[in-house]
Amino acid sequence: MPVSLPRIWPSADGKPLPPAGTADVFRTFARDLVAGHRSWDGETARFIAAQFDQLAAEWDAHATGRDEPLHDALDRGGPFPHGACLELGSGTGLFTQLLLSVFPRVISVDLSEQMLHEAVGRSPARVRADATALPLADAQVSAVAAIDMLLFPAETVRVLAPDGVLLWINQLGEDGPLHLPAADVAAALPGNWQAVESDAGWGSWAVLRRTR
Repeated sequence: MPVSLPRIWPSADGKPLPPAGTADVFRTFARDLVAGHRSWDGETARFIAAQFDQLAAEWDAHATGRDEPLHDALDRGGPFPHGACLELGSGTGLFTQLLLSVFPRVISVDLSEQMLHEAVGRSPARVRADATALPLADAQVSAVAAIDMLLFPAETVRVLAPDGVLLWINQLGEDGPLHLPAADVAAALPGNWQAVESDAGWGSWAVLRRTR
């Protein structure tokens, strides 16, 4: 079971709730994908990329999340290994600089070319790639940061160093369209994992490590 830390970042008023029906559809897809009940293929990847390409130019203006969950994870989820961080689903780079305050290098990965274009000036290292087939050798990064991202367990574990960590951030917590509880994330990752988690602001976070 995850180790739960007490909340220290209060939740502000005005939490933006996504449409219930839409959020339920995406949460079901995220859970079915992890459980192996849904497949991820080239057609799905192209569809998702096209959707986010269309949203990229206005993304920052309509972004609903806040950075409290990531701040809290970086403040209380350590210590973190010294090395590169792979930021999956990096979008327009809203959180890259915060990750760079802890990790010496951040590699920002997204399916959407237009999202990565909007991240110029925020994300120094940007790569367009599918998270199911990352262009990295085994055990190359010290951390993977997944902020409101689908979970691809096997590939995430493949690129993580043995002492690496997964930062799992849900900006809107249980209300987020891609929310997965920390216990479910730990159970889905190959091997044995332990999570530390907490709520912060509107969202939640977990830092997961292999256990020996």
